[in-house]
Amino acid sequence: MADLLAAYRHTTHNRAEIEASTTCGCCQCLQVFPSDEVVAWAGLDFSQLDQPDTADADTAVCPRCGGESVMGDRAGFGLTPQFLGQMNEAWFERTIVRRPSPKPPKG
Repeated sequence: MADLLAAYRHTTHNRAEIEASTTCGCCQCLQVFPSDEVVAWAGLDFSQLDQPDTADADTAVCPRCGGESVMGDRAGFGLTPQFLGQMNEAWFERTIVRRPSPKPPKG
């Protein structure tokens, strides 16, 4: 679990890390791709929604699915299908990070 939390920090504000990486992986669509395929960046500060030109645009956007959950190999985590699947389960399925709601009793 600690690895997943540590890795999650590398999915935002990661422009320098992505640009220094060779390979990237997306925790949303589970695809692995060359880092030079990342050409879009997001990053709007919600405190300045009325001024979109101030967006810092330093979070990688996945070229395959458009998600903002890309990690580069420079983060130090193996971008294997298993690891990306665990990240997906933790942050998108929310079965690791948050407990599923209990099922109501039958009867």
